[in-house]
Amino acid sequence: MAVTATQVKELRDRTGAGIMDCKKVLVEADGDMEKAIELLRERGIAKAAKRAGRVATEGIVESYIHNGKYGSLVEVNSETDFVANNDDFKKFVKDIAMHIAAVGPKYVKREDVPESVVEAERATLKAQALNEGKPEAIVEKIVEGRIDKFYSEICLLDQPFVKDPDITVGELLTNLVAKIGENIVIRRFTRYERGEGIEKEEVNFAEEVMKQVNKK
Repeated sequence: MAVTATQVKELRDRTGAGIMDCKKVLVEADGDMEKAIELLRERGIAKAAKRAGRVATEGIVESYIHNGKYGSLVEVNSETDFVANNDDFKKFVKDIAMHIAAVGPKYVKREDVPESVVEAERATLKAQALNEGKPEAIVEKIVEGRIDKFYSEICLLDQPFVKDPDITVGELLTNLVAKIGENIVIRRFTRYERGEGIEKEEVNFAEEVMKQVNKK
């Protein structure tokens, strides 16, 4: 079917993809905007996979601090300094720093999680499933599904993006790689929370009030 310039512009504005790419997927999707976006995402994944092996040593380190209570530092690498100065790249890094501060992932990707941590979680989940009375024949399948949820809680790339929970951080990264045309890697991060790790004195506020009253 024929597509209009207005449709192409809308798709381009929403995805950042090239004009010809937008026109091509709109034709394939019979003008269905959401289906066209999905096609672009699928092809972005393919393009990103081809670029994943490229060395990325440039990039930037970004910080985010929220009301002095918690914050983060994140390093995101690109292949060239040119991309490191790209506005879309900078916005992405700022968003990732904010996401880390807000959500608190522990690892960048699944491969970073120590096997001992995964196996301990798997054993716990298996015991839970058996205690719930689940048939042993399907326990392993249940455990694998719950392990995926576990990864989404602790791994940055598996987490729903804080500003748009309909996509994961990994999908957000893939879309940027497809748009910019370079390999981009979230290399490492650190998160800080005020008072974290400090043993706090437990205070009984009722007793404190009574002490003050008795002094008078």
